[in-house]
Amino acid sequence: MTAPIDTTGAQAEVQPEAVLAGAKGQQIEGRSLGRIAWNRFKRDKVAVAGGVIVILLILVAALARPIQSLLGLDPNAFHQDLIDASTSLPKGGMGGMSADHPLGVEPKFGRDILARILEGSWVSLVVAFGATVLSNVIGAILGVVAGYYGGRVDAVISRLMDTFLAFPLLLFAISISATLQGGAFGLDGLPLHICVLIFVIGFFNWPYLGRIVRGQTLALREREFVDASRGMGARGPYILFRELLPNLVGPIIVYSTLLIPTNIIFEASLSFLGVGIQPPQASWGGMLNQAVDYFQVDPQYMIVPGLAIFVTVLAFNLLGDGLRDALDPRSR
Repeated sequence: MTAPIDTTGAQAEVQPEAVLAGAKGQQIEGRSLGRIAWNRFKRDKVAVAGGVIVILLILVAALARPIQSLLGLDPNAFHQDLIDASTSLPKGGMGGMSADHPLGVEPKFGRDILARILEGSWVSLVVAFGATVLSNVIGAILGVVAGYYGGRVDAVISRLMDTFLAFPLLLFAISISATLQGGAFGLDGLPLHICVLIFVIGFFNWPYLGRIVRGQTLALREREFVDASRGMGARGPYILFRELLPNLVGPIIVYSTLLIPTNIIFEASLSFLGVGIQPPQASWGGMLNQAVDYFQVDPQYMIVPGLAIFVTVLAFNLLGDGLRDALDPRSR
């Protein structure tokens, strides 16, 4: 028996062909995880602003010497004619600001503050990035090994992390930096100071990332793609470096953006205490150290490098928070 035709005027069910016809032939485009994370990151205006500032800071640090040459600035040039001999302060007030010296000159010596800020920017970023890379390499490798193999390997590496975390890092860094100031390993001067700071800051900070990577690895090693690799005969090193580490790139990047500002402050602290970058080489921490005797009568010499450190650290922290939310929205 044939079913009766529905003449009640009810809306008929839309067929798939009609849906495809209404799409006007537009191809449906898939989105990768990176694209999804980028779209999330773009919606965070504060993080985007932090990222723009970070890019500008990196460009300024990379082009510090050409910028100084273009503006005719010399970070180590003395301008005694701009200093009042009776007070050792810049003439004319406002820290000696002028068209030739937009940020003024330092007390006593009369060196241009803008030139020294530019010179100190690449020093701080080189030390911070170098120390971050060193600590990330050591922490990522030992963390993923401990998390994947477990057992005695995990116990030994975990106790090693606890041992490093027990060191009084600041005092240890001061003693090592002070000991190696004269010369070591065939290096002296600025290259030696930079290498010592990178080693001291990076080598003793790796357990922080190591703990994060170990915890993530403990969860990833039970996933299906790791079991599939084992079933296909993959050995431990292949699984570590081709399966696990690529899936840990997100946490490592996020932690790096949060570790860089910490390393900048650490380098500035050591230079402020006199065991980091040595004069006449400019550094932000060294400028703060030299401004201690004059900050009550000429606060500008302390405010400018202090603001440089503050803006740099804040920009990296904002960028790190935005990357964390974009790569792991569950952390909100």
